[in-house]
Amino acid sequence: MSKTFSVFLYNIFKKLAATLGFKDFQNQTKVTEVIILGITDIQVLQTPLFSIFLIIYLLTLAANLLIITVVISNPILHNPMYFFICNLSFLDISYSSVIQPKLLSTLLAGPSVVSFPGCIEQLYVFMSLACTEFVSLTAMSYDRYLAICKPLHYAVLINTRICMLLVAICWIVGFVDPLAHTMVISQLPFCKPPVINHFFCDLLVLLNLSCVDKVFIEIMTYVVGSVVALPAFMLTLTSYVLIISSILKIHSTDGRQKAFSTCASHLTVVILFYGTVLAMHMRPSSDYLLPQDKPLSVLYTTIIPMLNPLIYSLRNKDVKKALFWPSTFLDTKHWDH
Repeated sequence: MSKTFSVFLYNIFKKLAATLGFKDFQNQTKVTEVIILGITDIQVLQTPLFSIFLIIYLLTLAANLLIITVVISNPILHNPMYFFICNLSFLDISYSSVIQPKLLSTLLAGPSVVSFPGCIEQLYVFMSLACTEFVSLTAMSYDRYLAICKPLHYAVLINTRICMLLVAICWIVGFVDPLAHTMVISQLPFCKPPVINHFFCDLLVLLNLSCVDKVFIEIMTYVVGSVVALPAFMLTLTSYVLIISSILKIHSTDGRQKAFSTCASHLTVVILFYGTVLAMHMRPSSDYLLPQDKPLSVLYTTIIPMLNPLIYSLRNKDVKKALFWPSTFLDTKHWDH
């Protein structure tokens, strides 16, 4: 995003913070730039890692764009389930594009200098998209629960209008929830050099550079994060438990195995995403950036956005049919109501 927009967004956070009374957190050191060191400083690893992450990023973009194109272009897929999948693909493209270009640039050219407003912008957009994906995965699990456990009522309970409403709620919740975190971080005084030993501007990394008492801010982070993350995780887990219990009642062994395989793969990705994000952020900032933290960050910022289209879409028989039946792309219809 442009430098002008970064400054504009940063100034909004400053004004909001001042309005809400965060006057003790004024950025006394007037940090204007931060240095992002990247994922590794070992030169012999940088070129192969650049190649690997570039391939991952291109695969993420290609797979998710393919899903969006197929779903929009094919009338067979114009139903609520694929509307959610299309939204997830757009989220994954956005989510990975906030992080991976900066990761690639640090591997190619070394440590990167970023303006402090640009760093705050990346933090807010990243947290907002992550939160939106949290809630979207919950909405998708609820949709699957209704389709499998309440098939006779599915068409009544879920239609395109309800889908659009749920997706809109996901995005609104996602972009409102991180506001408090970002406002506070944008106002903190930093007593350490603004050097980030990470590959993006993450919440606890910036908090760890501050010289104020972090207890209050960490408690606020846990409380605000728990309002969305933990309920979303519990609802998603509950939906899949109910789905699995329903699958176990299927009499056909072949049908039960196929349904269970699909459900298990979905649940695995969900647990990986929720688990890594919660493990990284629901803890004290002083414990952050242990040796295992960067690989965990790589998992939920780069690997999972690449896996999502493979797990949720490209294994689906209707999507496969649409991919290998080009004539369906010539027909265009509106979404079913």
